[in-house]
Amino acid sequence: MLKKPSIPKGTRDFGPEEVTRRNYIMNIIKQAFSLYGFQPIETPSFENSETLMGKYGDEGDRLIFKILNSGDFLSKVDTEIYTEKDSNKITSHISEKALRYDLTVPFARYVVQHQNEITFPFKRYQIQPVWRADRPQKGRFREFFQCDADVVGSTSLWQEVEFVQLYDDVFNKLNLKGVTIKINNRKILSGIAEVMGAEEQLIDFTVALDKLDKIGEEGVKKEMREKGISENALEKLQPLFSFKGTSEEKLNNLEKMLSTSEVGIMGINEIRFITETISKLGLQTANLEIDVTLARGLNYYTGAIFEVVAPDGVAMGSIGGGGRYDDLTGIFGLKNVSGVGISFGLDRIYLVLEQLNLFPETVSANTKILFINFGEKESLYAMEAISKLRKSQIAAELYPDEAKMGKQMGYADKRNIAFVVLAGEKEMNEKAYTLKNMKTGEQFSLNFDELKTAIK
Repeated sequence: MLKKPSIPKGTRDFGPEEVTRRNYIMNIIKQAFSLYGFQPIETPSFENSETLMGKYGDEGDRLIFKILNSGDFLSKVDTEIYTEKDSNKITSHISEKALRYDLTVPFARYVVQHQNEITFPFKRYQIQPVWRADRPQKGRFREFFQCDADVVGSTSLWQEVEFVQLYDDVFNKLNLKGVTIKINNRKILSGIAEVMGAEEQLIDFTVALDKLDKIGEEGVKKEMREKGISENALEKLQPLFSFKGTSEEKLNNLEKMLSTSEVGIMGINEIRFITETISKLGLQTANLEIDVTLARGLNYYTGAIFEVVAPDGVAMGSIGGGGRYDDLTGIFGLKNVSGVGISFGLDRIYLVLEQLNLFPETVSANTKILFINFGEKESLYAMEAISKLRKSQIAAELYPDEAKMGKQMGYADKRNIAFVVLAGEKEMNEKAYTLKNMKTGEQFSLNFDELKTAIK
């Protein structure tokens, strides 16, 4: 008995309606990227393993999908390594390539490789799939699209200001009003680690803190203890969990807490510039909020960090995020090239729009008008009209088979096609078309120009 086909966990098939809705989101994001001066690039779906490994921290490295070498790869592995059965040791011998984990590291590689062809500051956008060997759950997939925009070659904080505006612009155009753009700064987190006496454990500290929304305050503290962060350090961290008030009040409290940390004060000043500038420029529908517990676990962030969450009442993780990285290209040999970038979470944005019923009714993959097939002569008459309608950007089609009327009407009904045209011998003699509105059941006899106007 044949086994029923399936797809891997964490991946999905998309039907016509879903693809059309996803394209609707991507088109709005693309238009905004272009409006803000970003240029499109694309990179391969897989990279050399050495390009990706070691760039995302231990947790990220574990989630990278490795690609087995072609041919008899095991014959090339040293017997001693093979018998040890150590997955980490053997991987480098049997896998030289990996699926990309995100678009940022491949972008850094691209910049280094093409540095002599690029005009800096370089503003690029990229909309492509990425892969992570994560545990699938709602809003978290193993294959998903990222929609990224980055600027490299400028340290100006005006770029961060523009990214806040870009987020606001896109979500406003998607009619997703009231999103919250959370902002923090890795320099502030470095300052906190410094006053805690945990500078050497900054990565452990930020990785644990980044899980606050998933495992809660006690869970974060438990993980920090397991990483060797002292009780004394955790006591100094405590005020962080209860920071409330306006942006200015939060920054003032941070200034008191980090008064002895030069790097911490630097981070506060950067955040203050961004929040004060946005306050003067204004946002359309988004809210900008300082979140001092926002960490974002990726190691390459060095300055401002962003995370976007859906409006209140929508249970979903972040729908966007990003930040400043001062020397990401340095890992590939090009030093002192600062960058900042953000990403839109296409799949989660889709789920939020669906949950809130925010997709416009006009977003549809549907044919607008179906011509009934009465035979060869009638079909030719229909196709002449269909060709003209398509030139006017009206989606039209002919039912391909000379089937019973009920079957053809049933097809239109199941496809949610708005109009049906009946053009038999009578209509051909009169150079007319009988147009039926499938919603109301009304029928009209029209010439071609009247038909086109009625459909529009």
